[in-house]
Amino acid sequence: QVQLVESGGGLVQPGGSLRLSCAASGSIFSINSWGWYRQAPGKERELVAGITSCDNTNYADSVKGRFTISRDNAKNTVSLQMNILKSEDTAVYYCHARGLIDIMYDLNMYDWWGKGTQVTVSS
Repeated sequence: QVQLVESGGGLVQPGGSLRLSCAASGSIFSINSWGWYRQAPGKERELVAGITSCDNTNYADSVKGRFTISRDNAKNTVSLQMNILKSEDTAVYYCHARGLIDIMYDLNMYDWWGKGTQVTVSS
């Protein structure tokens, strides 16, 4: 069993910053990639930022230059630094991880999701 737990959401004024964190725990052998997704009311879930095991990153056009994703392999954590926040960044943010489970002979790649954390940008 693998769990992802997000933290760091909250209410912030436009132009402010927040840092989201996500920690994975459980029977993890390795995490190949991480992603942060978000879902605003009435909209589909979208990829905000991703990072691979080689530290290659990709960002949604709407957050490039404002958000930074980083990972700590030793701690099985990922963070999302969000700067210059805008009202349109308001959403529930979800952490995603893809990796291998620590069970002998199980070479399947699994996807895990956190329960989400609310980010509200409002004055």
